[in-house]
Amino acid sequence: MQRSQADRPGVPVARRGLLLAGAAAAGAAAAADRAAIAQPGPAAGAYPNRPVRIIVPFPPGGSNDVIARPLAERLQVRLGQPVVIDNRGGAGGAIGATAVAQSPGDGYTLMVTSSTFVTTSVVQRTSYDLRRDFVPVALLARSPFFILAAPDFPATGVADLIRLARERPGEIDYGSSGPGSVGHFVTELFAQRAGIRLQHVPYRGMAPAVTDLLAGHIKILITTLASAAGPVRDGKLKLLAYTAPGAPAGSPPGPTVREATGLDYEAEIWWGLFAPRGLPPELLRTLNAAANAVLAEPDFARLIQGEGAVPSPTTPEAFAATIEAELERWREVARVANIRLD
Repeated sequence: MQRSQADRPGVPVARRGLLLAGAAAAGAAAAADRAAIAQPGPAAGAYPNRPVRIIVPFPPGGSNDVIARPLAERLQVRLGQPVVIDNRGGAGGAIGATAVAQSPGDGYTLMVTSSTFVTTSVVQRTSYDLRRDFVPVALLARSPFFILAAPDFPATGVADLIRLARERPGEIDYGSSGPGSVGHFVTELFAQRAGIRLQHVPYRGMAPAVTDLLAGHIKILITTLASAAGPVRDGKLKLLAYTAPGAPAGSPPGPTVREATGLDYEAEIWWGLFAPRGLPPELLRTLNAAANAVLAEPDFARLIQGEGAVPSPTTPEAFAATIEAELERWREVARVANIRLD
């Protein structure tokens, strides 16, 4: 089997900048006429007067793509201009994120990405800085992860996985969408809490990792239902446990890790909408309100729930606070697991 290869930014001023950007946006949103903003059609003023591009920094077929495409279809109705998806996979999302960071903050280049944006920022040297170069626009959805096993793996539950991993330390392969991805981090956190060692096999995106799990080339994958809905529902992969409570209605039955083992372990993934720095407050208000209005559409909510996620509308300020909390959490996981991207 071929295995893919794929300054700490915690500067107080930069941190304040991110939170203040969210606070300013929240204040502007509160002063706006939300009812008018939520109506389909172009926003007030000149924006937008040409197509809007949403960069997805991962290949087609993964959870980010699954969330972004129906969002784009509905945003273009509300904004009155085409909204196109541009997949730019590679380097754990850094290639696409770099393209966004280098774009003008004029509302015509956006990004849909997941918690991986935070985890890679903890360990990866990039030309951009998460706090300095990006504006959190809207939190889109949340989901527990699913701990999945290959069809030929003997474990039938997460307790079996822990037992086998203790008997065979470092011999059980697990996949992720790339070094430093959120799947990498949540699996290492699971291993830390369970007192086990697993072997990491990184891929260029989640779709090829799911393919190798189905073929038995790797044995474990912690991912989202959005990335593996068909094989899970068809019974081709084993669902060992959820990483957190709150799976949407219609998801396959299964315990959480805490319920099955008593371990102090819980993890979620989120997906969010970002813009380059410099986005004017009035455009941030418009985009946040449009995204939240899409999340409130019953058909969009059903679609997202069918992919194992829950729509999670909030303010830019609250989204920024979530990012700050996760930066601290994943930095500690990286330290303990010695996760480095050179």
